[in-house]
Amino acid sequence: MEDKKAQEASTHRPEGDGRPSLPLDLAAQVEALLFVADEAVTVQRLAEALQEDQAAVAGALSELRERLAGRGLRLQRKGDRVQLVTAPELAPLVERFLGLEHTDTLSPAALETLAIVAYCQPVTRAQIEAIRGVNSDAVLRTLLRHGLIQEVGRLEKAGRPILYGTTMEFMQTFGLEDLADLPPLDGQEEDSPAERTSGTEP
Repeated sequence: MEDKKAQEASTHRPEGDGRPSLPLDLAAQVEALLFVADEAVTVQRLAEALQEDQAAVAGALSELRERLAGRGLRLQRKGDRVQLVTAPELAPLVERFLGLEHTDTLSPAALETLAIVAYCQPVTRAQIEAIRGVNSDAVLRTLLRHGLIQEVGRLEKAGRPILYGTTMEFMQTFGLEDLADLPPLDGQEEDSPAERTSGTEP
């Protein structure tokens, strides 16, 4: 009941507060902005555009995700960035409609490296190589070229090695709405990807 009242208040604002009164609720307004955005946007940017606080926008995003369940679009989130994407189970249909063909396939080494980045991010090349036991320069370049990983910072130690993390493209490719949707590793059912790394060099 309180949530409904809050939505009505955000839809039918009192005159004189400087914000327009719109006929649709906040979740619908968020959906419209994400639909026209050409890339993932931050919650802060949405809040600024909607002239709402971030907590209200976060609640609207949760409601929008529920509304989209079972439909052709999904709400994808990575950190504080969100975007609308097509449902992963409809990928063959979308690719056929757009005339797209998957000519590039990842090698087992690239998939192995990608899995390490996904579960251990943020992670350095040295940490990846310590797990794999082989040089990973080539596969990292391949994953960067495919847009599946990106540089997310540098480790604060000698040489300041690059830290790698996955991208929104990675999530869309593998049908993830959130990194928490990654299948749990054995014995780590309760850990999030960010908790699966110590953030230090081996």
